[in-house]
Amino acid sequence: MNHTVVVSSRLGAAPAEVWAHASTMEGVNRELAPWLRMSFPREASGRRLSSEDVGRVLFTSTLSILGVVPYDRHALQLVRVVPEQGFTEESTSWTMRKWRHERAISFEEGGCVITDRVTFEPRFLGVGPLVKRIVDRVFQHRHAVLRRLFGDAARENREPG
Repeated sequence: MNHTVVVSSRLGAAPAEVWAHASTMEGVNRELAPWLRMSFPREASGRRLSSEDVGRVLFTSTLSILGVVPYDRHALQLVRVVPEQGFTEESTSWTMRKWRHERAISFEEGGCVITDRVTFEPRFLGVGPLVKRIVDRVFQHRHAVLRRLFGDAARENREPG
């Protein structure tokens, strides 16, 4: 059974600035820290996602808790990359039969809106509701990091009250 989590934030930075961060593995790990970490090969260091990455497994990553305790192996595969607008990843892992992560970045006056939509199917029966809570917490954390890095446009645009 599929489960879906959607998290969206208004950031006080242009799409190009957010993309420069979000399209690298260093950026991914900055968003996940300190709770999680994804390994990646040396050749992926500093490299941004591009349309050339579509349609093949880029690499297999070990996901670890606190950067120390491995808990999953993830075969990272992109099906869409549009620089400064987002990507769609469709991957599998030891724990996930299906993992689809869509990240959209759109211009908005004073910055941009970033939305993550994650649809997944765990391999183990009965764990879906628990995994959904965990995935939601992970992406809430990632967006909190993004708002710290780029400013929270929603908060900055509010009237004092």
